[in-house]
Amino acid sequence: MAESFSDIGKVEAIDQLYRLSAYHPVPGLTYTAANGGKVHTAARMFLEGIDFNLVYFPLKHLGYKCVVGTVGELYAALAHPKLLNVILGISSKLDFDHVKELWMGITVAAKEHGFEAVNLDLQPSNNGLFISLAATGETSLLTDKRRMAAKSKDLLCISGRLGAAYLGMQVLEKGRKDFEKTGQQPDMAPWRMFVGDYLRPELDAAVVSKLEDAEIYPSYGYFVTKGLGDALKRLQRDSGLGAKVYADHIPFEGNTFQLGKQLDIDPVSAAFNGGDDMRLLFTVPILHAEKFRRDFQTFDIIGHLAQPDAGTVLVTPEGVEFPVKAQGWKDESEA
Repeated sequence: MAESFSDIGKVEAIDQLYRLSAYHPVPGLTYTAANGGKVHTAARMFLEGIDFNLVYFPLKHLGYKCVVGTVGELYAALAHPKLLNVILGISSKLDFDHVKELWMGITVAAKEHGFEAVNLDLQPSNNGLFISLAATGETSLLTDKRRMAAKSKDLLCISGRLGAAYLGMQVLEKGRKDFEKTGQQPDMAPWRMFVGDYLRPELDAAVVSKLEDAEIYPSYGYFVTKGLGDALKRLQRDSGLGAKVYADHIPFEGNTFQLGKQLDIDPVSAAFNGGDDMRLLFTVPILHAEKFRRDFQTFDIIGHLAQPDAGTVLVTPEGVEFPVKAQGWKDESEA
């Protein structure tokens, strides 16, 4: 019987496809620049009906979000953005004014994040809007040399609250369905922070420069877009170490648990598997703990690396440890 993707898992499926070829998986294409540093690339595609719904997604916000959702991969690699290539697949339901709104959001974000040039191409699409972006950035030779190997007890640091974007999307989806039934516009005001986190996420465009100025060089960096669980699984795979995340250290928006109760969604599950948070996860050497706490107060320290035999676990306030699971990854007990 043929295996389904749900049986294999996305990560294992990609690994199997690579094993059929002469190539090996790499976390974004990287090569050496003329100045001795590294050139990094990051690419993403956003599909209507899967990644966004135009019923409630303003096109200017969508363009902005797509850039943020791509440039974060460069920041995770400690790279400064340089070039951005954009391909828009336009369906017949969008007119030129719609495309201008989308393009305005893209260019506003591109300027904010320091891209020196942006290339645009337009293609027809029979299956709704798609947005394809490829970003290029550079790390300095000094940064590459000063990144140390990860060690047990290094800090796990996240750049903002988790789970809010997923809950915001659920609020919008519920509002859409209610509107279709009643014809009345839903009241989004009580949950505007959650909706805002989903529609227009933000990243600190100066985060790499601030780390360099502070002479803090994370051993690993990940852009959290598919939930914290996915990022932790990648960290475990790449470092060969375990990780412990403490449930009471995970940052949440103030009334997250109230909204989670209304939607019947566990906020911790939303943080680990919800996706769309667009946060940066860095492993910071324990020697820089006090300096990092002082200079990077927008980050939260949620745990630390551990010995390999500890695995990657979520630790409850009572000290109970649960193995981290993530969408797209085969459960270790099934491996």
